[in-house]
Amino acid sequence: MNIKYRDFIEQNFDFPQHEFEVKEDQLHFHGIPLLELVKTYGTPLKFSYLPRISENIQSVQNWFSEAMKKVDYQGKYHYAYCTKSSHFKHILGEVLKNPVSIETSYTTDLDIVEELVKTRQFDKTGRVICNGCKPLAYVERMANMRSRGYTGLIPVLDSKDELHQLSPLLNGPCPIGIRIAAEEEPKFEFYTSRLGFGYKDILPFYRQQVKDHPHVKLEMLHFFINTGIKDTAYYWNEFYKCLQVYVQLKRICPELKTFNIGGGFPIKTSLAFDYDYAYMIEEIVRQVKEVCQQEGVPEPDLVTEFGSYTVGESGGAIYKIFRQKRQNEKEKWNMIDSSFMTDLPDTWAISRRFILLPLHRWNEEYERVFLGGLTCDSDDYYNSEQHVNAIFLPKFSTQRPLYIGFFHTGAYQETLGGYGGLQHCLIPNPKRIIIDRDDDGRWHHRQFAPQQSPESMLRLLGYNH
Repeated sequence: MNIKYRDFIEQNFDFPQHEFEVKEDQLHFHGIPLLELVKTYGTPLKFSYLPRISENIQSVQNWFSEAMKKVDYQGKYHYAYCTKSSHFKHILGEVLKNPVSIETSYTTDLDIVEELVKTRQFDKTGRVICNGCKPLAYVERMANMRSRGYTGLIPVLDSKDELHQLSPLLNGPCPIGIRIAAEEEPKFEFYTSRLGFGYKDILPFYRQQVKDHPHVKLEMLHFFINTGIKDTAYYWNEFYKCLQVYVQLKRICPELKTFNIGGGFPIKTSLAFDYDYAYMIEEIVRQVKEVCQQEGVPEPDLVTEFGSYTVGESGGAIYKIFRQKRQNEKEKWNMIDSSFMTDLPDTWAISRRFILLPLHRWNEEYERVFLGGLTCDSDDYYNSEQHVNAIFLPKFSTQRPLYIGFFHTGAYQETLGGYGGLQHCLIPNPKRIIIDRDDDGRWHHRQFAPQQSPESMLRLLGYNH
């Protein structure tokens, strides 16, 4: 049977797709022939395609604008980027080409905010939503920045203790938010999120400690669903319960004006991915408006905090299959020139799947394989794709190297993998490439960082000083 890899893909999926097409037997990503990157830089390499970031931000902003017009929604919409998804300067630079807020998780995020203000990429009056469980250093930094004119900075309280720590540090008015501890999905290990205030605790806390506070004013109610925004009974049930808390608070707290919808949109992790973003946004806007009208309270401004959705689809990783091992009659192991555990930690930590495609040889026969990484750990492998419990790639050849790409890997992988530090078996970080387009649409690329050197790792271990 002589079935080409291209036939396999086209018979099983709607292909080509928005970001993927094959020209002259080579895969193009957003019009970019990826083998050119391999020829220039070699492998392993990771890349960031910056235009995708602005494209996703603007898509959501347009969908919210259209939905609000359709239902005559009276509040405003604000897009916030969660820095924890990717802290790189070039990522934030692209994000801030758009009118967005920033959401932080820890003290060091605020150092990044100050750097962005110094370089005039962000303004002191810009909204900074300070989330997360806050040690004293984080609380002190927020108060300090407020005193230095960061008027858009909003602490979102995760516990009563944070207000007790913040209060004596304030010398003027400070808007705050309160995070709701949503109930977790039924299959989760815990019943209620460890973060935020329980539903029943919020109103008493407001009445007793916030309502008559000399400095703080409650402006934002924040809820976060760990599984993200999905069209499921669980999601809509939690969404409705949080809306009810907003309504009850709004009746006694006229300053409350913002409903912060945490938990992001899913990203495309399969060629079979199907998600109606516009429908979900319209349904969110419609439900908020209907509940507020029924309860006789003004519609709030809406904030969404998107991290993975903002940057996930901008990233990719490219590897060379340098060897095939046959461990028995059925299993063929294609070995990549790096490690899944270090480069794409989500693949082994939470069994996340990304889009996997060869960069070339689409007109050749294919075979089923397993993919193995370079570490000596038995968990350093990749054995199935999102849409099928298997991996199919063009047949291995010692004469014709095979290059493969993992796509939409732009969120979390660098920070979870310990970028620039020590990694399992001292596997070096791959070189990093930034891809952008000029005003005329021509694409260009540059190296952000070379492959990690042995010297840098030895220095971290104390061998070189």
